[in-house]
Amino acid sequence: MDVPEPDQTPFNAVQAQTSKLARQYQAYLDQLTPYTTYRWVGSVVLLLFFFLRIVLAQGWYIVAYTLGIYLLNLFLAFLSPKFDPSLTQDEGLEDGEAGSSSLPIKQDDEFRPFIRRLPEFKFWHSATRAIAIAFVCSWMKVFDIPVFWPVLVMYWLILFFLTMRRQIQHMIKYRYIPFNIGKARYGRD
Repeated sequence: MDVPEPDQTPFNAVQAQTSKLARQYQAYLDQLTPYTTYRWVGSVVLLLFFFLRIVLAQGWYIVAYTLGIYLLNLFLAFLSPKFDPSLTQDEGLEDGEAGSSSLPIKQDDEFRPFIRRLPEFKFWHSATRAIAIAFVCSWMKVFDIPVFWPVLVMYWLILFFLTMRRQIQHMIKYRYIPFNIGKARYGRD
Protein backbone atom coordinates (compact mmCIF):
# COMPACT_ATOMS: atom_id res chain seq x y z
CA MET A 1 0.00 0.00 0.00
CA ASP A 2 1.34 3.40 -1.04
CA VAL A 3 1.12 5.93 1.85
CA PRO A 4 1.61 9.58 0.86
CA GLU A 5 4.23 11.57 2.71
CA PRO A 6 2.88 14.06 5.27
CA ASP A 7 3.85 17.02 3.05
CA GLN A 8 1.78 15.76 0.13
CA THR A 9 -1.64 15.20 1.70
CA PRO A 10 -4.61 17.07 0.23
CA PHE A 11 -5.17 18.83 3.56
CA ASN A 12 -1.66 20.33 3.48
CA ALA A 13 -2.13 21.47 -0.12
CA VAL A 14 -5.39 23.23 0.77
CA GLN A 15 -3.83 24.74 3.87
CA ALA A 16 -0.87 26.04 1.83
CA GLN A 17 -3.20 27.68 -0.71
CA THR A 18 -5.37 29.16 2.04
CA SER A 19 -2.38 30.67 3.81
CA LYS A 20 -1.06 32.02 0.51
CA LEU A 21 -4.42 33.73 -0.19
CA ALA A 22 -4.52 35.08 3.37
CA ARG A 23 -1.04 36.60 2.96
CA GLN A 24 -2.03 38.19 -0.36
CA TYR A 25 -5.22 39.58 1.18
CA GLN A 26 -3.28 41.01 4.14
CA ALA A 27 -0.72 42.57 1.79
CA TYR A 28 -3.57 44.23 -0.13
CA LEU A 29 -5.07 45.55 3.12
CA ASP A 30 -1.66 46.86 4.18
CA GLN A 31 -1.39 48.79 0.91
CA LEU A 32 -4.85 50.34 1.49
CA THR A 33 -4.12 51.50 5.04
CA PRO A 34 -2.91 55.07 4.33
CA TYR A 35 -5.77 55.91 1.93
CA THR A 36 -8.45 56.61 4.54
CA THR A 37 -10.64 58.88 2.42
CA TYR A 38 -10.61 56.58 -0.62
CA ARG A 39 -11.40 53.54 1.52
CA TRP A 40 -14.43 55.22 3.07
CA VAL A 41 -15.63 56.61 -0.27
CA GLY A 42 -15.48 53.09 -1.70
CA SER A 43 -17.46 51.74 1.26
CA VAL A 44 -20.11 54.45 0.94
CA VAL A 45 -20.44 53.73 -2.80
CA LEU A 46 -20.86 50.02 -2.03
CA LEU A 47 -23.48 50.91 0.61
CA LEU A 48 -25.32 53.09 -1.93
CA PHE A 49 -25.34 50.20 -4.42
CA PHE A 50 -26.75 47.97 -1.69
CA PHE A 51 -29.49 50.48 -0.85
CA LEU A 52 -30.27 50.89 -4.54
CA ARG A 53 -30.58 47.11 -4.82
CA ILE A 54 -32.96 47.00 -1.84
CA VAL A 55 -35.13 49.86 -3.16
CA LEU A 56 -35.32 48.55 -6.73
CA ALA A 57 -35.94 44.93 -5.70
CA GLN A 58 -38.44 45.95 -3.01
CA GLY A 59 -37.34 43.16 -0.71
CA TRP A 60 -34.58 41.87 1.53
CA TYR A 61 -35.54 44.32 4.26
CA ILE A 62 -34.35 41.93 6.97
CA VAL A 63 -30.89 41.91 5.39
CA ALA A 64 -30.85 45.72 5.36
CA TYR A 65 -32.07 45.88 8.96
CA THR A 66 -29.44 43.38 10.10
CA LEU A 67 -26.74 45.37 8.32
CA GLY A 68 -27.99 48.57 9.97
CA ILE A 69 -27.86 47.02 13.45
CA TYR A 70 -24.36 45.67 12.81
CA LEU A 71 -23.09 49.02 11.50
CA LEU A 72 -24.61 50.78 14.52
CA ASN A 73 -22.82 48.34 16.82
CA LEU A 74 -19.52 48.99 15.03
CA PHE A 75 -20.05 52.75 15.20
CA LEU A 76 -20.69 52.62 18.95
CA ALA A 77 -17.50 50.61 19.47
CA PHE A 78 -15.66 53.19 17.32
CA LEU A 79 -16.93 56.04 19.54
CA SER A 80 -16.21 54.26 22.83
CA PRO A 81 -12.91 54.47 24.69
CA LYS A 82 -10.87 51.30 25.02
CA PHE A 83 -10.62 51.81 28.77
CA ASP A 84 -14.10 52.83 29.87
CA PRO A 85 -13.98 55.08 32.96
CA SER A 86 -17.52 54.15 33.99
CA LEU A 87 -16.56 50.49 34.28
CA THR A 88 -13.52 51.22 36.41
CA GLN A 89 -15.58 53.42 38.74
CA ASP A 90 -18.35 50.82 39.01
CA GLU A 91 -15.85 48.13 39.94
CA GLY A 92 -13.98 50.39 42.36
CA LEU A 93 -10.70 50.11 40.49
CA GLU A 94 -9.76 53.81 40.33
CA ASP A 95 -6.44 53.29 42.06
CA GLY A 96 -5.67 49.92 40.50
CA GLU A 97 -4.23 48.92 37.16
CA ALA A 98 -7.40 49.62 35.17
CA GLY A 99 -7.75 53.10 36.66
CA SER A 100 -4.34 54.14 35.36
CA SER A 101 -5.54 53.63 31.78
CA SER A 102 -8.79 55.57 32.07
CA LEU A 103 -9.63 59.02 30.80
CA PRO A 104 -9.02 62.07 33.02
CA ILE A 105 -12.16 62.93 34.96
CA LYS A 106 -11.06 65.85 37.13
CA GLN A 107 -9.48 69.12 36.01
CA ASP A 108 -6.11 68.28 37.59
CA ASP A 109 -5.93 64.73 36.24
CA GLU A 110 -3.15 63.77 33.87
CA PHE A 111 -3.94 63.94 30.15
CA ARG A 112 -4.26 60.58 28.47
CA PRO A 113 -4.96 60.31 24.75
CA PHE A 114 -8.23 58.86 23.54
CA ILE A 115 -7.79 55.24 22.49
CA ARG A 116 -10.72 53.74 20.65
CA ARG A 117 -12.23 50.38 21.49
CA LEU A 118 -12.43 49.74 17.74
CA PRO A 119 -9.69 51.40 15.65
CA GLU A 120 -10.66 53.20 12.42
CA PHE A 121 -9.10 50.64 10.08
CA LYS A 122 -10.82 47.69 11.78
CA PHE A 123 -14.07 49.67 11.75
CA TRP A 124 -13.74 50.27 8.01
CA HIS A 125 -12.72 46.68 7.28
CA SER A 126 -15.58 45.16 9.29
CA ALA A 127 -18.14 47.59 7.87
CA THR A 128 -17.05 47.04 4.26
CA ARG A 129 -17.01 43.28 4.68
CA ALA A 130 -20.51 43.39 6.21
CA ILE A 131 -21.83 45.57 3.38
CA ALA A 132 -20.37 43.19 0.80
CA ILE A 133 -21.89 40.16 2.55
CA ALA A 134 -25.27 41.93 2.79
CA PHE A 135 -25.08 42.80 -0.92
CA VAL A 136 -24.45 39.16 -1.80
CA CYS A 137 -27.27 38.05 0.51
CA SER A 138 -29.64 40.45 -1.25
CA TRP A 139 -29.37 38.28 -4.36
CA MET A 140 -30.41 35.07 -2.56
CA LYS A 141 -34.11 34.34 -2.41
CA VAL A 142 -33.82 32.55 0.94
CA PHE A 143 -33.10 35.89 2.69
CA ASP A 144 -36.12 37.66 1.18
CA ILE A 145 -38.41 37.29 4.19
CA PRO A 146 -41.64 39.28 3.83
CA VAL A 147 -41.91 41.94 6.57
CA PHE A 148 -43.60 45.29 6.96
CA TRP A 149 -40.53 47.44 6.42
CA PRO A 150 -41.75 50.72 8.00
CA VAL A 151 -41.79 48.96 11.38
CA LEU A 152 -38.15 47.96 10.92
CA VAL A 153 -37.17 51.49 9.92
CA MET A 154 -38.94 53.02 12.93
CA TYR A 155 -37.45 50.45 15.30
CA TRP A 156 -33.95 51.08 13.93
CA LEU A 157 -34.35 54.87 14.22
CA ILE A 158 -35.57 54.59 17.82
CA LEU A 159 -32.67 52.27 18.63
CA PHE A 160 -30.22 54.65 16.95
CA PHE A 161 -31.45 57.73 18.82
CA LEU A 162 -31.57 56.00 22.20
CA THR A 163 -28.09 54.50 21.91
CA MET A 164 -26.57 57.70 20.53
CA ARG A 165 -28.16 59.76 23.31
CA ARG A 166 -26.66 57.39 25.87
CA GLN A 167 -23.27 57.56 24.14
CA ILE A 168 -23.31 61.36 23.98
CA GLN A 169 -24.25 61.54 27.67
CA HIS A 170 -21.31 59.23 28.43
CA MET A 171 -19.00 61.46 26.38
CA ILE A 172 -20.18 64.57 28.25
CA LYS A 173 -19.96 62.95 31.67
CA TYR A 174 -16.41 61.69 31.19
CA ARG A 175 -15.27 64.66 29.04
CA TYR A 176 -13.90 63.02 25.96
CA ILE A 177 -14.29 63.71 22.26
CA PRO A 178 -13.64 60.70 20.03
CA PHE A 179 -12.75 62.87 17.03
CA ASN A 180 -9.67 64.97 16.43
CA ILE A 181 -11.47 67.95 14.93
CA GLY A 182 -9.47 71.13 15.29
CA LYS A 183 -6.34 69.45 16.59
CA ALA A 184 -3.02 70.44 15.07
CA ARG A 185 -1.45 68.02 12.59
CA TYR A 186 2.26 68.02 12.14
CA GLY A 187 4.30 66.75 9.21
CA ARG A 188 1.63 67.28 6.56
CA ASP A 189 2.24 69.79 3.81
